Amino acid sequence: MTKQLIILFTTIALFSGCYSFKDISIPPEVKTARINYFENKARYVNPILSPQLTDKLRQKVVSQTKLTQIQGDDAHYEISGTITDYSLTTVGIANQQSASNRLNVSVHIIFKNRLDEKKDFEADITRNFDFNANLSLQQAEQQLNETMIRNLADEIFNRIFSNW
Repeated sequence: MTKQLIILFTTIALFSGCYSFKDISIPPEVKTARINYFENKARYVNPILSPQLTDKLRQKVVSQTKLTQIQGDDAHYEISGTITDYSLTTVGIANQQSASNRLNVSVHIIFKNRLDEKKDFEADITRNFDFNANLSLQQAEQQLNETMIRNLADEIFNRIFSNW
């Protein structure tokens, strides 16, 4: 019986360690967060990207953490960012014509931990979204908008709250 318990506990310990890379890591003393509006300073401005990205990140923090969002300067965590690039490049050519294009989106994030300034950081996140060259940029934006917002918000969230 003792040998079975040892095997059981060892198995539980091993499997609990396998999932830890997805864990959200927030110290218990952290209770509040302020998520500032993500300003768009890219050369080409998609007018809906900033408000939708800001809103999606706020929703994600509310739904996946126990942090209370506040607007005051006394938030334990402060998250801000700037959209720094929103550009189009050709990535595929067929019969001497563009076959596929890539929309590049970069966001510079600033994270401030008011309880432990050693954990403050700034980081750049870039995501690429490919689409058929037969589509105009506006058509591609309509098709890719939800995916862009979700992927960028997930990347920012994971960079801030996960241990990977």
